[in-house]
Parts: sequence; structure tokens; C-alpha cells
Amino acid sequence: MNDLQVSDLFFQSRGPYTFRIAPGQVAGLQGASGSGKTLLLRAISDLDPHQGQVRLGDMAREQVPAPIWRKTVAMLPAESFWWFDAVGDHFQVPVQDIEGTLQQLGFEPDVLCWEVSRLSTGEKQRLAIVRLLQNNPRALLLDESTASLDAANIECTETLLLDYCRLQQVPLLWVSHDPQQLERVADDQFYLESDGTLQGVRGGRHGR
Repeated sequence: MNDLQVSDLFFQSRGPYTFRIAPGQVAGLQGASGSGKTLLLRAISDLDPHQGQVRLGDMAREQVPAPIWRKTVAMLPAESFWWFDAVGDHFQVPVQDIEGTLQQLGFEPDVLCWEVSRLSTGEKQRLAIVRLLQNNPRALLLDESTASLDAANIECTETLLLDYCRLQQVPLLWVSHDPQQLERVADDQFYLESDGTLQGVRGGRHGR
């Protein structure tokens, strides 16, 4: 069963956090500024030191090499990072494997020939989503991943991510400052208080 299980997770004097996200379900996360939302995602993805247990189905985080875990439990930050000059150098799969995803986000395949320097912030973020999905992750952690997009691109990006979540039965933890967005996309919602306490809240697509 491809569920994301977080048990007694501690990091930077925060926690413990315990919750579960079922396969194909979206958990929304809001919180006060500085409450540790990004740090929580980074701990789950094994980017920062932490204690406690994180499992994806029968895969335990501590039993998996970090690079493999981070491809499997994939985090997308609010601002994407690019290492090479050309867009296409960031992709390891044939163009036909990602052509449909590119088109769904408003790109033609020739975008892979573009220089990264010509991309807008929003274009970088949409392409970072394509780059993330090329590895077919089994869980997604999204940190304000549509904050730089306009309304039309937010809509198509939400559709793409929700379709991937449902079709692949992927658990998704979605951090957003926009409560209306989480009402649209989330099945359940959490709120991270300024003192680091994690509360379940009503709301989301099934909690109204």
C-alpha cells in the first residue's frame, strides 16, 4: 500500500509529528509564517537532520539511500533551481515521454532547446514540475509550488498534479498560503501553529 506514514518526527526542536496520507489523497498544509512548514517537508524528504520514522508503503526512509528516497518521495520547493544552461540538459528521459506533460503546462517540445536564462519565474516553476514528474515519484511534497503562477497556469498545474496523484495513487502533501487553493485540491487539511503544533482542521474537498 503506497501510503506516506510519518511517526514521531522531530527536527530543530519541533515535533513530534505523526500523520498518514493515504494513496491518491492530498493533504493540505497551512501555517503561520516561520512555523516550520518547509522544514517539515525537508525532514520528510531527508534533506535536513531529523529523528523519527518516515515510511512510504513498505519502504522505510532509513533503509533507502538518500538519493533514491528523494526521487521516490519528491519535494518541489517554492523556487526551482537549475544547474545547466540549457533546459533539456535537466531531463534524462526521451522527449516523447514528457511531451504530453509539457503540452499540458503550455509548452511545445522545443522548450528543451531554450536557455534557462530566457525563462520567466513562472516558466521555470512549471518546467520544474515536469522535471520532478519525469522520475515517476511515488509521493509528492509541494512547497508553495504554484505561488509564482497566474490564474490560468495555476488551474492547469493543479489539474496535472491531481491527475497524477489519483492515477498513480500517490500521496501528496501540499503546502499553500492560499486557503482557496487547498479547498480545491485537498482531501484533508492540517494547520501548523506558530509554536509548531500540528492541528487537523476541517475543510478540503470532502471536509466542507
